[in-house]
Amino acid sequence: ILPGRRRRRWLSSPVRFSYMRMKYLFISWLVVFIGSWIIYVEYSTYTELCRGHDCKKIICDKYKTGVIDGSACSSLCAKETLYFGKCLSTKPNNQQKLGEQGNLSELVNLILSVADGNKDGRVSLPEAKSAWALLQLNEFLLMVILQNKEHTPKLMGFCGDLYVMERVEYTSLYGISLPWILELFIPSSFRRSMDQWFTPSWPRKAKIAIGLLEFVEDIFHGPYGNFLMCDTSAKNLGYNDKYDLKMVDMRKIVPEINLKELLKDRHCESDLDCVYGTDCRTLCDQSKMKCTAEIIQPNLAKTCQLLKDYLLRGAPSEIHEELEKQLYSCIALKVSANQMEMEHSLILNNLKTLLWKKISHTNDS
Repeated sequence: ILPGRRRRRWLSSPVRFSYMRMKYLFISWLVVFIGSWIIYVEYSTYTELCRGHDCKKIICDKYKTGVIDGSACSSLCAKETLYFGKCLSTKPNNQQKLGEQGNLSELVNLILSVADGNKDGRVSLPEAKSAWALLQLNEFLLMVILQNKEHTPKLMGFCGDLYVMERVEYTSLYGISLPWILELFIPSSFRRSMDQWFTPSWPRKAKIAIGLLEFVEDIFHGPYGNFLMCDTSAKNLGYNDKYDLKMVDMRKIVPEINLKELLKDRHCESDLDCVYGTDCRTLCDQSKMKCTAEIIQPNLAKTCQLLKDYLLRGAPSEIHEELEKQLYSCIALKVSANQMEMEHSLILNNLKTLLWKKISHTNDS
């Protein structure tokens, strides 16, 4: 009996082995197929939205036929000294027009001076067409308004609805740039931890943070109204080789008056329905099932949330406790609070002073 049992077990082994092998082969094939499909979809989307050659051809054809004109057209289409490099974003355009703001005549004069690309004292029809196309882009209008501000990239020229700004060496507040194919397989939690490993020295981080706080100050109740940052993330901020903060993507910085009109009376079932961008939120009035118009968090609170881990990691021990205390006070700031503007200014100035005192005597400042 024993030999027979051994024989039966020996005879069934190839069957089990064959089944397991087929199972693993099928799973491996499925993983490869799904992975290849994801890569294909991501690649096709990337190439669809980052067609620099096609954009240039369309713009230059219009320039050569006299439909559009601008200060960058000759460099792009005739001299070919201007060329497209890395595609920084695959997001479609976000259009948001400026509402009723103060100093309208001053703003018109500012726009006309920019529209006069060849600086001959008048705006030609092709220049006017280019300027009109650009004014549909919220970030271009904001760039014009803030041209004299240190943390807005300088506008170098335009051609049609293409505009050229100064190069920003580092196009993210922190982290390391990885090929998009690797980004697909890295968990977001690990990616956030990994990003904090690749940051400048603490004094340089403090200088960059001061720049961001100054930018928040620039767009808070300025001469053309209050602007809201609706995507406060590291990928929209950069800095140059002197560690001066520069805004990389301003498409989700919108006039407060426009945002209130956009969200007011929007149908909602919960607060999650009352969001613009990633972090401009209002409350849902459950009795009316409509979004309210009042924004919950000011720019400064969202900025401090972004800077919390960035600044506390590696902060000098003698200011760590005070810095943490000020950052949490800043994060708790609400738009609806009494004397919000006074609190806003006080918290912002205290943070800038604390950071500046610590780095003012260093070479990094």
